Amino acid sequence: MSGTPTFQQGARIALQDAQLRHNLRNATHTIRAKRTAVVGELPDWAELRTAGREIKAHTMRHLDHYLVELEHSVQRVGGTVHWATDAASANRTVVELVRRAGASEVVKVKSITTDEIGLNVALEAAGIAPIETDLAEMIIQLAGESSSHILVPAIHKNRSEIRELFAKRLGVEVASDEPAALAEVARQYLRRAFLRARVGISGANFAIAETGSVVIFESEGNGRMCLTLPRLLVTVMGIEKVIPRFQDLEVFAQLLPRSSTGERMNPYTSLWSGLHEGDGPEEFHLILLDNGRTRVLADRLGRQALHCIRCSACLNVCPVYERTGGHAYHSVYPGPIGAILTPQLVGIERAPSLPYASSLCGACYDVCPVAINIPEVLVHLRGTEVRARQKTVRGRLDPENAAMQVMARVFRDRRLYERAQRTAQTVQKPLVREGTIAWLPPPLSAWTVAHDVRPVPKQSFRQWWVSQQRSIP
Repeated sequence: MSGTPTFQQGARIALQDAQLRHNLRNATHTIRAKRTAVVGELPDWAELRTAGREIKAHTMRHLDHYLVELEHSVQRVGGTVHWATDAASANRTVVELVRRAGASEVVKVKSITTDEIGLNVALEAAGIAPIETDLAEMIIQLAGESSSHILVPAIHKNRSEIRELFAKRLGVEVASDEPAALAEVARQYLRRAFLRARVGISGANFAIAETGSVVIFESEGNGRMCLTLPRLLVTVMGIEKVIPRFQDLEVFAQLLPRSSTGERMNPYTSLWSGLHEGDGPEEFHLILLDNGRTRVLADRLGRQALHCIRCSACLNVCPVYERTGGHAYHSVYPGPIGAILTPQLVGIERAPSLPYASSLCGACYDVCPVAINIPEVLVHLRGTEVRARQKTVRGRLDPENAAMQVMARVFRDRRLYERAQRTAQTVQKPLVREGTIAWLPPPLSAWTVAHDVRPVPKQSFRQWWVSQQRSIP
């Protein structure tokens, strides 16, 4: 991410796009309302949320044990497990497997983890064509764009834009921009790809250490086609997706659909455990991806980010995301969860602006189905970023840090604090207009260009208190 624009730069561009803000508002408010309705049906939602948090926290504390158990379980049912320390090693393994299968194209489902490692770029560089089969992933692939939402990657596009895209890129006449007509075009395009595919590549929502089962929740049915028709199936999974027991899936099967799509359950819940002769793939490979996750695990506060089950509920309630969209984050993980996950995966020095992409309103924490305290981690990462910046500017003047040091000194000393109040009362006089300060000189003008500032009162509480004490006989 070196040289990547900051969130603030991306947000400034996004805020100029009125159509984008309209699309985002409609989509996020619709999903938010559906979620609220189905969550309200469960009297034990708080207990389910606690159970989900405890399962994930327990698993992260014993991740080494459960990953080894998962490996043994997958091998026991006929699968092969590969360990990938980073994106390059994961991509190399996938390319080798596809080449060995003699395939020139692959069909994909649940692609966010493979987006993280840039798998499509690696496949194309090797002469292999990746075909995204999730409808939204297919749309952004055809558009040559990146995802802007965890659950709905094409949330920034409306129906008329998608109709124009299909007509242009697929060369077909699209009857209308009604969802059924658009889905039919995609269905016809993808069906041909499914029938000729020799390799399927999937992500995973969960993997069960006890049984070696891999689990996908999806709403379109394309997952079943990717998981059953190709001869070779390769799953790329972040190591944090493991859960200990089959019974634990019961908790997440209630939490995830309600939090993501606002449904009581997903239309398609697929589980597969290794190989079965005459049924499904003849070869199954599971790639367990680290790519920075063990570094996240080492941070006692920051490791909460690994509890994420990718429901995207935090995006749908975030006032910042609703106005800027996902592209402003310059990461496959946008929104509040991306603001705490990405800097830890890639290093705070490569994404220093993301922890500040939040108003700290706490709405994300309230809706998170596994109770990740995102505001707490954001504040923690801001502190990490400041300390990292201080190291890089050591020996040079850092105006922000210098100002904070002065303020800390003033706030620690009562006399200095009172003197600063009296000075501010005098200095502000030329700036006060009709009871507010509407302009301050640079760099403070960055604030007053959009906000008015209340002036320091003519009499502070301390001054009033002293005067009252003197007036008492």
